Amino acid sequence: MLPVALTIAGSDPSGGAGLQADLKTFYRFGVYGEAVVTLITVQNTRGVTQVSTLDPELVAAQIKAVIDDIPPQAAKIGALGSREIVEAVAREARHFAFPLVVDPVMISKHGVRLIDPDATCSLVEHLIPRAFLLTPNLDEAAALAGFPVKDRDAMARAAEKLASLGAANVLVKGGHLDGEALDLLYLSGGEIREFTAPRIETRNTHGSGCTLSAAITAELAKGTPLAEAVARAKVFITEAIRSAPQLGRGQGPLNHHA
Repeated sequence: MLPVALTIAGSDPSGGAGLQADLKTFYRFGVYGEAVVTLITVQNTRGVTQVSTLDPELVAAQIKAVIDDIPPQAAKIGALGSREIVEAVAREARHFAFPLVVDPVMISKHGVRLIDPDATCSLVEHLIPRAFLLTPNLDEAAALAGFPVKDRDAMARAAEKLASLGAANVLVKGGHLDGEALDLLYLSGGEIREFTAPRIETRNTHGSGCTLSAAITAELAKGTPLAEAVARAKVFITEAIRSAPQLGRGQGPLNHHA
């Protein structure tokens, strides 16, 4: 049977991030993709000008519909927008019988907030404990852990802190650090694994976080063990950035065909 992966995320009309990037990545990894829409953005490579969240009950109804008919083998969560949507998704996640990757998208690449400030507490209280894997970048890890995350040691401490909030495993993405592109995986039980790749100097990184978490989700849907899924996703995202198609006049999208 063809593996199925679900994304619960916002829409990026330029196709570089959000559920559009997730679906492209699912297809590239050989899984059937489903998408539940949480919010609509008006954006392109140069910026986000508008964000509009959907009704929480509509989001929950979408989740129920796809799981009732084509249940996935893994799912990921991206931008949720509001406390009400966070809580609606968390209620549905209580019934998930498959691994859930939570990408706590808070701010866009252009600096626009994609979640209400009062939704962060709900994210910590209701959704992080449902996560098989939590995938914050440095800024998100700092916001959730409550202290600056600017080096490898702080990444490890943040991962441990976020695991204590209920996430089974935590991947802190260090793409903004100096030197090699380092991601740190904190596994349940306390083991830490590091994944590095050469740093690529480019402006074309729009959607990199969405794409990485989607690649991991796709591998989990195929039954790949977590550490191996992260390793494969890391190779893919590095090549997707290196071979970016140079589209747009701002922060361009990745090559999802990499």
